[in-house]
Amino acid sequence: MAPGVVSDVWKGAGGGCGKRFPVRCSYWKENGGQDMLLIRSGYVIDPGSGMEGVRDILVDGGKILRIEDRISEKEWEGTKGDKLRVIDAKGKVVAPGLVDVHVHFRDPGFTYKEDIFSGAKAAAKGGFTTVVLMANTKPCVDEPDTLRAILEKGERTGIHVKSCANITKGMKGEELTDMDALGKAGAVGFTDDGIPLRKEDVVRAAMAEAARLGMPLSFHEENPAFIENNGVNKGKASAYLGIGGSDRQAEITMVERDLALAEGTGADISIQHISTREAVERIRQARKANPHIHAEATPHHFTLTEDAVMEYGTLAKMNPPLREEEDRLAIIQGLQDGTVDLIATDHAPHSREEKNRSFTEAPSGIIGLETALALGIRELVEKGYLTMAQLLRCMAWNPARFYRLDAGYLAEGGPADLVVFDREEKWVADSFESKSDNSPFLGMELPGAVYYTVCDGKVVYQKER
Repeated sequence: MAPGVVSDVWKGAGGGCGKRFPVRCSYWKENGGQDMLLIRSGYVIDPGSGMEGVRDILVDGGKILRIEDRISEKEWEGTKGDKLRVIDAKGKVVAPGLVDVHVHFRDPGFTYKEDIFSGAKAAAKGGFTTVVLMANTKPCVDEPDTLRAILEKGERTGIHVKSCANITKGMKGEELTDMDALGKAGAVGFTDDGIPLRKEDVVRAAMAEAARLGMPLSFHEENPAFIENNGVNKGKASAYLGIGGSDRQAEITMVERDLALAEGTGADISIQHISTREAVERIRQARKANPHIHAEATPHHFTLTEDAVMEYGTLAKMNPPLREEEDRLAIIQGLQDGTVDLIATDHAPHSREEKNRSFTEAPSGIIGLETALALGIRELVEKGYLTMAQLLRCMAWNPARFYRLDAGYLAEGGPADLVVFDREEKWVADSFESKSDNSPFLGMELPGAVYYTVCDGKVVYQKER
């Protein structure tokens, strides 16, 4: 059987796309629903246990039933009316569904850029089965009713859509939200991402409450006192554009402050989308004494430098900005030694009209869900900085642990959330499932073609042949 070909045992029985999640897998959409799934002969990597090797995985009822060297099809044919789909994954990696804990789906309020359904399609195409939404929507997620509406819509996608709630009411940085009520309504953490928290007493109170609730906080670290124009590094890039930029002290000063405030609180905190070598070093030292400190790196920050602004213009404008080669390498070193333990996309869709404005008027941010795995393979694995298992630990296991999610691992009895990909096969990023295409990687040839994304035992994305 050729790699990726579905066995005739399941031919005509379906595949789990259906009306619930209409992604690009029309063959299976036309042929009904799925009962059992056997993934055959893939190179299985579980970043949770460290298991690696060629295995078969049998999925039933949204759970992994068995992981073994060889599972006989005949043993299971007829178990559920002959509805056994077999995927030949020979030569491909089979890993836990990826977990992205920093995405913007712009819903409610800005759905012309992205909505929960289009964002979920983009996630599935990129190999993600779980995403955590940021709370800077309109209205922002500072009330339980808003949160519940978002989560209800997320339940109608084919993936796990979780959401943070805001730390402060109206994202004004003045008064804490009712974090207890928001947690009971389904929030998995708290952040005012997009806006830094400027008042120390508010940060201190948020840490105390988060520690009491046993829930994580994520911080956007950009001090506006050091920013003339956001989205571009103060240095070569800002000089090229002839404008003021964002000084590296904008990040460094706020990281220093929040690491100090976190001491002794017991609060789990993440420094989001880290961009400077100084901040990496501050976090490295802080983690030696405080195991509750975590940090995110985005694929664009470990791939690009401020030189990209001169090549791609506003498609390389983001907060915090792309900085210098020494910063990029420091972020990679942080990933190598565990200082930076989370890879998150900061998927930030914007319309073409918005990105076509002048640099100072265009919004910051790029999309990232559909290129993240590829960039991780190209920049970190192929160049020898990380093993594939280490990459998956940063993109699945660690993010899930930080947000207390049952995800990011492969085990018998565990969730049937998986991605099947060819780490070497090249593909071209010439179209996206996202509503937006604001990416400097548009049109690039990249490695790591995703063949299948499986969530709750259902195929929610299948690569077109």
